[in-house]
Amino acid sequence: MPTLREILSEKGTRVHTIAADATVLEATRKMNEHKIGALVVLDNDRIAGMFTERDVLQRVVALEKAPAEIRVRDVMTEDVVCVGPETDIDDASQVLRDRRIRHLPICDSCGGLIGMVSIGDVNAYHASGQAATIHFLSDYIYGRA
Repeated sequence: MPTLREILSEKGTRVHTIAADATVLEATRKMNEHKIGALVVLDNDRIAGMFTERDVLQRVVALEKAPAEIRVRDVMTEDVVCVGPETDIDDASQVLRDRRIRHLPICDSCGGLIGMVSIGDVNAYHASGQAATIHFLSDYIYGRA
């Protein structure tokens, strides 16, 4: 079965992070700079939470808080689920769907951050597999295989 390790081998293991005591303004600038929708929040090199576009909208903008004055730790999502690199891609897809999240950190057995996948990464993997299957079946049906 294909695992998240395969996605990481293609996209790389770089994960954008932010310190828990950074301001929301710093975090959103970093997200804009890298054109990403989420940052892993670290506190002493341990995952403390996730800071996402949804957090900005629900806990900052909607409540009219000043981004330069509020800390990421005060508005981040604390309940973070991590999976290992050997997690089956279909299982990861189910976690994303069931928990209604768009980003999934990948951690080693000690809880160390080694990568992150998004729902877009998982969907792209599924789509490329489906395209290959369609191509193979088309060749078979039309006698090109």
